[in-house]
Amino acid sequence: MARYTGPRWKLSRRLGISLSGTGKELKRPYPPGQHGANQRRKLSEFGIQLQEKQKLRFMYGLNEKQFRTLFDKAGKMKGVHGENFMKLLEARLDNVVYRLGLARTRSQARQLVVHGHVTVNGKKLDRPSYHVQIGDVIGLREKSRNLGIVKEALEERTYMPEYLSFDDNKVEGTFSRLPERDELPAEVNERLIVEFYSR
Repeated sequence: MARYTGPRWKLSRRLGISLSGTGKELKRPYPPGQHGANQRRKLSEFGIQLQEKQKLRFMYGLNEKQFRTLFDKAGKMKGVHGENFMKLLEARLDNVVYRLGLARTRSQARQLVVHGHVTVNGKKLDRPSYHVQIGDVIGLREKSRNLGIVKEALEERTYMPEYLSFDDNKVEGTFSRLPERDELPAEVNERLIVEFYSR
């Protein structure tokens, strides 16, 4: 399945958001390119909605088809469409691995999952798109717990969302509940994404 493999720092600067979560990309807070610092372009309403959609899509590392499928699924759930959509994105296995601090970035978390290092309720799972259910226990296989990238990520972890709990001794976390809106990325306006797809 095709994924974006181009320069992520340029993309982060163009969208004005740190896609890696580190914030290092935004040392130059203007779009990339020779005239990036001098650009004064005004986006149309469609352009603003599209940019917001691309922000969220690239943040979670999904292609357009996966993104739209999940958006349509959120529309069939009870509650606010945009918030449900973001909750579904947060419940993806690769994102939960990232939130638990087992990886420094979502792309690194995705790689851990694809390479078969991650378990859900004791069973190995290699599908990053797996929808984690409330009460699921996410951990690492016995031989994967000593991986250098995992140890580094755990040492650098500074924040743990309240909807997750983590056992440092067992190196596993539990998805306790669905996140609230204020626990989701504040830099994204999901209402604009709903408007974009509702055109």
